[in-house]
Amino acid sequence: QVQLVESGGGLVQAGDSLSLSCAASENTMCIRAMGWYRQAPGKERELVATFTSSDRTVYADSVKGRFIISRDNAKHIVRLQMNNLKPEDTAVYYCNADLRPTGGQVPCITMLPEYWGQGTQVTVSS
Repeated sequence: QVQLVESGGGLVQAGDSLSLSCAASENTMCIRAMGWYRQAPGKERELVATFTSSDRTVYADSVKGRFIISRDNAKHIVRLQMNNLKPEDTAVYYCNADLRPTGGQVPCITMLPEYWGQGTQVTVSS
């Protein structure tokens, strides 16, 4: 399996900045895409920003121009810099590692198609 450990998050005021970090360990060679999702109370989990399997970056329209995703490939870390935070950014943020396509590689084909971190709370007060 893949282990994802998130750090960062907390309570900030509107307009403030915050940084999240996600470190992957175990079977990291199986990871094809890695990024961040969030889930607000009563809402479905949604994409925030991610590096795709083709090395593109994808951002949700709601965070474009405010959030920046970056990565350290050597350390298997993905970060999310969140600037000009708004109350509507309040949510639990989850790190995601997608193992597709596996290309038939062992042990990747024996594992789940994706893994999630435990989640970290971001609260933005107005």
